[in-house]
Order: sequence, then C-alpha cells, then structure tokens
Amino acid sequence: MFLKVLDRLEEIVIATLIAVATLIIFIAVVHRYGTTLSINLAQWGKSIGQPWLFDGGRAVFSFLRKINLTWAQELCIYLFVWMAKFGAAYGVRTGIHVGVDVAVQMVSPASKRIVVLFALMSGALFTFIVGSLGARFVWHIAQTDQVSADLEMPMWIVYIAVPLGSYLMCFRFLQVARTFLRTGELPHHDHAHVDGLEDEVPTLPGALAQGDAR
Repeated sequence: MFLKVLDRLEEIVIATLIAVATLIIFIAVVHRYGTTLSINLAQWGKSIGQPWLFDGGRAVFSFLRKINLTWAQELCIYLFVWMAKFGAAYGVRTGIHVGVDVAVQMVSPASKRIVVLFALMSGALFTFIVGSLGARFVWHIAQTDQVSADLEMPMWIVYIAVPLGSYLMCFRFLQVARTFLRTGELPHHDHAHVDGLEDEVPTLPGALAQGDAR
C-alpha cells in the first residue's frame, strides 16, 4: 500500500511540475511577443491613418506592460531542477535510464547477478552520499537569509530538492535490488509501448474480414 501511494505521488509530482513549467513558459512567450506585436500594431495603425488600430495596439501594450513576468524564467529553472531530481528516481523504478550492459551479457549468470547487484548497491550508496551532503548544505543555508533573485524565495526551498530526490533515488535502487534478488528481474521500459493503446489488433467487421480473405 505504501509503495503504491509513493509511486502515485511521485508520478503526480513529476506531471504537475511539467505542466506548471510548460504553462508558465507558454504565458511568458505570449506575453513577450504580444508586447512586441502590440507596439508594431499601434505604429502601423498610426502610419496608415487608422486611429482604431493605434488605440487598440496601445491598449493591449498598456495591459501587458502591467503584467510582471520577470520571475518566470527563474521559476521554470527551479521547476525543472525539481523535475529532474524526482524524474531520476522515477527512471530507476521504471528502468528508463540508459545503461551499457554489453560486458554484463558476456559473463556467466552467477557473475551477472553479482555485477548487477554491485551496480545497484553502488548507485544506492552514491545517491545516499549525495542526499546526505545535500541535506547538510540545505541545513546550513536555511540558517541564512539567502533568497532567490527574482522570486525572493528562501533558497533552502530550492535546494531541498537535492536531498529529497537523492534519497528517493537511493530508495528506488534498494527497491530494484530487492526485487532482483527475489525474482532475478530488472525493470524494463518498452519504448514502443504507448499508454492507452491496446496491443491487440482490433477485430474487423465480418463482411470486411471475409472480403479481405477473398
């Protein structure tokens, strides 16, 4: 039950971060180009003697100028940092990380088991060390008043993604190692599979199927 909740929460966090970052980038791009186009529209309307175009472009420009989106780029960077940390843990769980297994496939099954377990435990140890160092760094920076440049967000909130994501990745390595010990199977991601599409070929209507058979 705990693992199902954790898996679902992990997926929700990653999907939410992607959606929010995409929406912010879209709004920022529309705002940037909308500001430029409204100025050009006002100038063009004035040059051809169309006051309604000039007034319309100036009104749009005045409206967009009041919207401050200087923080958008900074927030998107932080969102992608969080997404990368939790996405790495998701990649370990689902087996989507790139791995070179040419040498592993050449050894005996017994040796392969040892090599795979060594690799998984090395990954767990590395991510545990990174998470511990990250937690220590976050603890020290939380004692200061350091904030981000545009959002003025406490920087410990930004950097806490490092220990959280690293510890979760460490847990995923241990989870995969435990499953491998019990079943000998590693998570594998089928890149040709698309969620929501059935693998079975749909059944054709009888008449059409008979016509094709002829």
